[in-house]
Amino acid sequence: MLHTIKRLTVIGLATAAMGVSGFVSAQSQGLMTIIVNDPSNPYWHTEGEVARETAEELGYRANVSAHRGDTNEESRLIDTAITNNAAAIILDPANADGSIGAVRRAVDAGIPVLLVNAEINETGLAEAQLVSNNAQGAALGAAHWVELMGDGGNYVEMFGAPSDNNAQTRSNGYTTVINQYPDLNQVGSEVANWDRTQGYNRMQNLMQANPDIAGVISGNDEMALGAISALKEAGRFNDVIVGGFDGNPDAIESIKAGEMAYSVLQPVAVFAREAVIQADRFIRTGETGADEEKQLFDCILITPENVDQMTGPFVFEG
Repeated sequence: MLHTIKRLTVIGLATAAMGVSGFVSAQSQGLMTIIVNDPSNPYWHTEGEVARETAEELGYRANVSAHRGDTNEESRLIDTAITNNAAAIILDPANADGSIGAVRRAVDAGIPVLLVNAEINETGLAEAQLVSNNAQGAALGAAHWVELMGDGGNYVEMFGAPSDNNAQTRSNGYTTVINQYPDLNQVGSEVANWDRTQGYNRMQNLMQANPDIAGVISGNDEMALGAISALKEAGRFNDVIVGGFDGNPDAIESIKAGEMAYSVLQPVAVFAREAVIQADRFIRTGETGADEEKQLFDCILITPENVDQMTGPFVFEG
């Protein structure tokens, strides 16, 4: 059974990325290599920056690079980290199966690897896998979406990258909730790979095939924001409920503007920081201090009622 870490309250991005009391950073502890997916997405940008700032506070040199979902590039970056004798690697894996070999190569070279945001389909390699509680977050979002949909209607789903287990976990969570309401009818689903432009294009396709869509439930905010743009362009926006997942800054502004109905905040600023702290602890003691390799961080529903409690990128006060 996965060890669930209860929801953590964060009182500001500076608090999320700073203030690890009890550590001294006068001398460099070595290199901390941080590899994220695509920093053009504010979620992954925050993940990398919080990890880098925390590593530097703890006395490490740190660099952030990106594989952008390409396992070949991820492999090259892992090899570079091995060549550079990294003290640890913080990795958001590119592929649940395809990243296993690169992780194993780093571990065989004596470098601890801690995964953030996404999992790999093997345990016992990484020292830790710290991820959002995607099943809990999906159920939370779907329950609210169902309430907003009211008496029912036709809807479509925006699905994330199939190589990322998070996409299927969220979709399963949506389906488990929505299937309890027979008046809600899914008329389409499109893979948009977490991307806003693809969300826009896929939504255009879905509208052409299904002129009476009443709702969109999306695996992340970027795809949802793309869908909103397509709906606006078609003059359909006022008739459709759109829900997202991530809590990224553009989604927060969209909620404030009365466009996106809600988002599900992933506490990326919390677990990115925690991954570096656990990596440092492992380097110093041989243990991460966590009870389990896989650690889940609960998500938070963000709606017009509590959106003003967002005090920074992916930071909720309350």
